[in-house]
Amino acid sequence: MTLAHPPAGDRAPAPPPAGGAASESARAALATARAARAAALDRWLASLLTTAPPSDGAAADGAEPEGVALVAVGSHARRELTPGGDLDLVLLHRGLAGVAEIADRVWYPVWDSGLRLDHSVRTVAEARTVARGDMKAALGLLSARRVAGDHALVDELRAAVLTDWRADAPTRLAELSAMCRERWEAHGELAFLLEPDLKEAHGGLRDVHVMHAVAASWVASAPDARVRAAHDLLLDIRHALHQVTGRSTDRLVLQEQEAVAHALGLLDADVLQRSIAEAARTVTYGASHLWRRVENFTRAKVRQPPGVPQGAGRRGVERRPVGDGAVEHEGEVVLARNADLNDPALVLRVAAAAAQTGLPLAPATVARLADRAALPQAPWPAEARDALVSLLGAGPAAIAVWEALDQAGLIVRLLPDWERVRNRPQRNPVHRFTVDRHLVETAAGAAALTREVARPDLLLICALLHDIGKGWPGDHSTSGAVVARDIGARLGLPEDDVRVLETVVRHHLLLPETATRRDIDDPVTVQTVTSAVSGVPGREREVVDLLAALAVADGGATGPAAWGAWKAGLVAELARRATAALSGGTPPPAPALGADHLALARHDGAAVRVTGSRITIAAPDRPGLLWRAAGVLALHRLAVKTARVISSPSASPAQTAVLDFTAVPEYGTPPDPAGLEADLRRMLAGRLDVAERLERRARSVRIRPGVTVPPPRVMIVDDASRTATVVEVRAHDRPGLLWRVGQALGSCGLQVRAAQVDTLGAEAVDVFYVVDEQGRPLDDPDALAAVRTRVLKTLR
Repeated sequence: MTLAHPPAGDRAPAPPPAGGAASESARAALATARAARAAALDRWLASLLTTAPPSDGAAADGAEPEGVALVAVGSHARRELTPGGDLDLVLLHRGLAGVAEIADRVWYPVWDSGLRLDHSVRTVAEARTVARGDMKAALGLLSARRVAGDHALVDELRAAVLTDWRADAPTRLAELSAMCRERWEAHGELAFLLEPDLKEAHGGLRDVHVMHAVAASWVASAPDARVRAAHDLLLDIRHALHQVTGRSTDRLVLQEQEAVAHALGLLDADVLQRSIAEAARTVTYGASHLWRRVENFTRAKVRQPPGVPQGAGRRGVERRPVGDGAVEHEGEVVLARNADLNDPALVLRVAAAAAQTGLPLAPATVARLADRAALPQAPWPAEARDALVSLLGAGPAAIAVWEALDQAGLIVRLLPDWERVRNRPQRNPVHRFTVDRHLVETAAGAAALTREVARPDLLLICALLHDIGKGWPGDHSTSGAVVARDIGARLGLPEDDVRVLETVVRHHLLLPETATRRDIDDPVTVQTVTSAVSGVPGREREVVDLLAALAVADGGATGPAAWGAWKAGLVAELARRATAALSGGTPPPAPALGADHLALARHDGAAVRVTGSRITIAAPDRPGLLWRAAGVLALHRLAVKTARVISSPSASPAQTAVLDFTAVPEYGTPPDPAGLEADLRRMLAGRLDVAERLERRARSVRIRPGVTVPPPRVMIVDDASRTATVVEVRAHDRPGLLWRVGQALGSCGLQVRAAQVDTLGAEAVDVFYVVDEQGRPLDDPDALAAVRTRVLKTLR
């Protein structure tokens, strides 16, 4: 089956969440109705106050009594009262003896009208005391608005409440934060709920009101235009819900969604749900930055000694490099001063640095990247693809960074097909998230499984794209395979990898569906799996491993109802049987020296060539050559991306080894090639103590915990070579990793005869062909176990 898939520039994007003339007209009518109702209520309430009979200090009939004011709080104070909303009023007075009579003349007509009323009668001192002890009362009074009565009295109240709120900000904001987290836990995340509470859920109306309250403390800025627009949309949806149902409810249940969508001029309930997700995620993202500011403020207040002005004694804020073009500044990742905005890999590299260190991207940095930074063009350069893999490989820490890029519109510019799944609802109670968030959650889950596969980069990309077809008609696995093929080509993956990606996306449900619907003891069941993965000859076992890991990540990201121990066991067993059925064949031969390498090696017996990021060393073979060379690169702050070590057979008189490295700066500008070459030559001559200098550098580096990564894995690969023992190491990459692994192998009395070292995103997949001092492979099980233990120990 062939799916028509037009070029990215010709594809019709998903409709805007709340666009269209009909929607704009419907929403304008709702806003007008709220404004008119607020004005009418104000006039009526004012008339109730002015018609109160004379009392001690009160004016004559028809005039506002002195020393009394009617104050609106809550939604009416903000002129946001929807048809089912409560009316919150405070009768403020200066200690009038007859204020109860005035209150009765105001409250009883309101009750008789059928409006739900939350009311109180207070002096300024009483209201101030209540606000200092009751968070709900404080939040209401922060937005207090005079409806009628004494202007000075209302001004006095607002000034007193604001003064107390700002003075008590460290404790009150911490209390408010805790209350919000309890509410989020109880009501869930608005963007991803099938039947959300528009007011109380995380990302709902209540969060915007809280953001205004925090802004009143002067600790953070008020919500920006995007958050205010999102709030207005949610308010319109709540208004339409009250209007359609005739009830005071904030929960948008499934059976009401079509009617609410039509009341808002939207096409259907799916468009409504997508609009809610868009608005809620905008609010959540804005609130997350605000709460970081609050946490920094409260933490600083706790550290600051009493009586010392805030910030006194500080010499300046530290800026610590966390990646090429990125530095940490006040707990956020910002652009380095020398960051090249014309570098097409910069956006993803800075994002990856933030995710890998577990830090948020500063909003100003995201905005600058969105406005000015170059983006990779198809096919992407390897540096951009590598940064994408590194970002996804950070696991759960990648989710917030991805969201920041998404909010700035960068994701759909990087991957145009993302628009079709962005905020797309999944009307299935099994799914916890919208399609796009599910994809990111799956990739985050897959990061914990990168040690289980030979190609962690492909696992992460497959996880990100496995449901991309849900933005297209028809079977999402079939359509998704076509879209994934196009995206793979856009990312610049080699053709063979693109075929693997396409196959995995097409069959991402193969293992769980087959394992739960077929008898895995039947040989035909296993044959079904092996036949499905035969589309990429020579890589069938790799595809099965990817499908097995993806099934785990996909199930975990879907929800508890979609995955459990029973299903996981069936999938693992089916994958094991399929892998066994695919076993066999001839392993590839160990790499050998080419004529160009031999020519280089004959140059004075040892040669070093540095050309950009390519470093080639040819020298007489000796124990520890690889890891000492890797140590020199680490000294020069170079991160090894690939390494190929090729040694001549031990029987050859040349005894030549060639080391080919691809290495890039950890951050900043590349080292001076002449200095690097000089240090490599000193190392070859035995005049450079690499270990001592590396240890000295390590002691001077301040270690940041970073993100949690899966534990390293060391495997002895049986039957991969007849002339050497093959040790495969899978680990999270970090400076000096190759040095440490090589040193561990050397301490076991082993010599690296050949090696294939690759860094895929933030994951190292290193294969070493090692022999003992007599040039023979190891065959003693105890010796092999000791090698594995020693390498694992040095990685932890």
